[in-house]
Amino acid sequence: MSNPALTTASVALDPTFENVWDELLWRGLVHVSTDQEALRALLAGDPITYYCGFDPTAPSLHLGNLVQLLLLRRLQLAGHKPLGLVGGSTGLIGDPRPTAERTLNTRETVEEWVGRLRAQVERFLSFEGENAARMVNNLDWTAPMSAIDFLREIGKHYRVGTMLKKDAVAARLNSDAGISYTEFSYQILQGMDFLELYRLYGCVLQTGGSDQWGNLTSGTDLIHRVEGVSAHAIGTPLITNSDGTKFGKSEGNAIWLDAEMCSPYRMYQFWLGTTDADVVDRLKVFTFLTRAEIEEYAALVESEPFRRAAQKRLALEVCVTVHGAEATAAVIAASEALFGQGDLSALDAATLRTALEELPNATVAAGTPVAEALVATGLVSSVSEARRAISQGGVSLDGERVADDSATVQGSLPGGVSVLRRGKKTLAGVFLG
Repeated sequence: MSNPALTTASVALDPTFENVWDELLWRGLVHVSTDQEALRALLAGDPITYYCGFDPTAPSLHLGNLVQLLLLRRLQLAGHKPLGLVGGSTGLIGDPRPTAERTLNTRETVEEWVGRLRAQVERFLSFEGENAARMVNNLDWTAPMSAIDFLREIGKHYRVGTMLKKDAVAARLNSDAGISYTEFSYQILQGMDFLELYRLYGCVLQTGGSDQWGNLTSGTDLIHRVEGVSAHAIGTPLITNSDGTKFGKSEGNAIWLDAEMCSPYRMYQFWLGTTDADVVDRLKVFTFLTRAEIEEYAALVESEPFRRAAQKRLALEVCVTVHGAEATAAVIAASEALFGQGDLSALDAATLRTALEELPNATVAAGTPVAEALVATGLVSSVSEARRAISQGGVSLDGERVADDSATVQGSLPGGVSVLRRGKKTLAGVFLG
């Protein structure tokens, strides 16, 4: 097997599958859909136009959205024509959350976030060739429409009883918070988007998370009622860990695709931490590795789990996809050097600093004794414990073992920082200030 630190998979479909639909099924990307046989035939035929929407309810997309971005790309590689929709109008409302009303952001904030999300979506699509991607904003057709026109032309096709049965609406109706008419109307707006894209571009397929199924079918039903044609939807599974916990999120610590909100180093470490039980499924969903390659990694998980070859390849592939090869190479170098397999002094200063920010860290004055820095970073609980660790040879500073407790921190690494290590694996960053 090639060295995963040097080689990434090509961004291409697996040629061993007869139809892209079959590859989507194998990768576990279809949790729910409209008629499967019709979809299989549709995707095997002439190019179709399809879309996925992203609402600007935050300044960045996250790993959950990455599932959709890669699905858009897979279908484009099969020859189909993608529309990337950023919801300038639906972002002003937000789809219903399970327990509470969304905080409405200002128009200026939403407009700014539309631009940021649009740039992120564009990185995953090709805008050249016969099936070039196109970006759209639903504010373009929603803003000119009056409330009366909206109710007469779109609202008349919806039945309240059906709308009340949608999972997201039903959950809120049964909660203490209830649901406002604003969020209740979201499914109509998303349905109108699909209808408008069908009329403008002949769009006949929408993809989204399975938790959006009620909104996806809102559009297919509307197109059938108004235009008398069949449109389709694919709902991808919500990605969860094997232990049932949420994937890619923790308290205030989501894995964002924006490097300023989540450093490439942090993203790389996140993927490295994937459990053996989850890593093969993650390779299927988040990489373009072929079935044969993934099966090879699955065998390595079974035979040599201690090497974590699958996790390293997963981290490499996703980070290259999201942040590019250059940033990923810098992150891998920093990761290896921090854990004793490379030269700390040769690292890129910016990458090293962001990596240290993810570790326990402290800011101290230049010349601070190492013993005090150990306490400040939390690697030990007291100066006496620090001195004892130093005397036992268990402390290193910037890759060199600390010989006595008179040593001081000077920030000798690129960017004027230092790395403290206690034992083999316990690290901390030191910034001078």
